[in-house]
Amino acid sequence: MRSAPRKASKDIDRLRRAWSGLAIEVFRLNGDLVEGGDALVRDLGLTSARWQVLGAVALSPVPLPVAHIARNMGLARQSVQRVVDDMRADGFVQLEPNPHHRRAPLVAMTSRGATAYEQAMARKDLWADVLTEGLSPEAIEAAGTLLRTLQQRIGASHGHIATIAATLKESQE
Repeated sequence: MRSAPRKASKDIDRLRRAWSGLAIEVFRLNGDLVEGGDALVRDLGLTSARWQVLGAVALSPVPLPVAHIARNMGLARQSVQRVVDDMRADGFVQLEPNPHHRRAPLVAMTSRGATAYEQAMARKDLWADVLTEGLSPEAIEAAGTLLRTLQQRIGASHGHIATIAATLKESQE
């Protein structure tokens, strides 16, 4: 009878270690992606953050206000606003009137922004060829599916975080 709970405990411990290891690797991957992305597009006047915002603008079927871009990217509105302001000053994006909200203009790409984005994407494709050499599409798709599932679960768990923290704090007192 005791072997089943012990096995479950080992599985839980293994899952927790696996989760911690994966989180560390994702943090490292993020840092390397940002660093590599910055180097890849630096001479275009872009950074990874600028490229990411241009991508959000390019992939939207209609111009969006900064708040919607930030929400779609999972970022703080203020950080996206800062990037948009910098790109506007450098001629990559322009602000257009928003018929639905006077104080939230729509972000649209300029021709300079569109050219830089197209060049960045062409470089990304060549970089992807190098990075994925010898890997199967199925493995990469499975990794993407796992990361999306975990991201959704993290998003859904935000309401529980305060409860978890409070429960642990009470048990330590």
